[in-house]
Formats: sequence, structure tokens, C-alpha cells
Amino acid sequence: MDNKLVLIILAILLPPIAVFLKAGVGMQLLINIVLCLIFYIPGILHGLWLVLK
Repeated sequence: MDNKLVLIILAILLPPIAVFLKAGVGMQLLINIVLCLIFYIPGILHGLWLVLK
């Protein structure tokens, strides 16, 4: 449970790191980095979606 809380906090502050810890290096990480570079809010939403999924 504590691990999930840490991932949620990371998904809000640093979404690519949370996605990396949850899914590893792959397509989800690449998608999240692109979303964060385009605009930060979609990156946060994607990170939260992936962590809470």
C-alpha cells in the first residue's frame, strides 16, 4: 500500500519516473515522456492512470 502511495505522488510530481517504476522501459514510458514534453498535465494524467490501473 505504501508503494502505491509513493507511485501516486511521483505520478503527480515526476510522471516519467512513476511510469518507469510501474511499467519499466517500453512504449508506456515513451508515451508519457512525449505527453510531458508536449504539455505537462496529460503526462500527469497518463501517469496516474497507469499507476492506478
